[in-house]
Amino acid sequence: MSEKSSFPALLAGLLLFIAFETVAFYGLQYLTSGLGESNQYQAENTIVSNWVKTMVFFVSHLLLVIAAMLVLSNRLPRRYRGQVMGWFYLALVMSFVLIIPLFG
Repeated sequence: MSEKSSFPALLAGLLLFIAFETVAFYGLQYLTSGLGESNQYQAENTIVSNWVKTMVFFVSHLLLVIAAMLVLSNRLPRRYRGQVMGWFYLALVMSFVLIIPLFG
């Protein structure tokens, strides 16, 4: 029988997830700041350079999330490991959501 995570454990997981996503976003935003065009509305076609920036951001975020999942699944006590996959799936969705403020 598997143990369910308590409310304080879920709250701690949420706070750590928010901290991880915030640090990951600003770190990757800094690393990809030289890529892409800042002015989206210009006569020249900017889709190629912005596509490169998007893909570098997305793949880097994916690598960070997978690395964090692997480390956490090995380091956390057994009763908290059930949370890891839920946060992993949410981080995959956040990969797409974070692209919007990246160009904002």
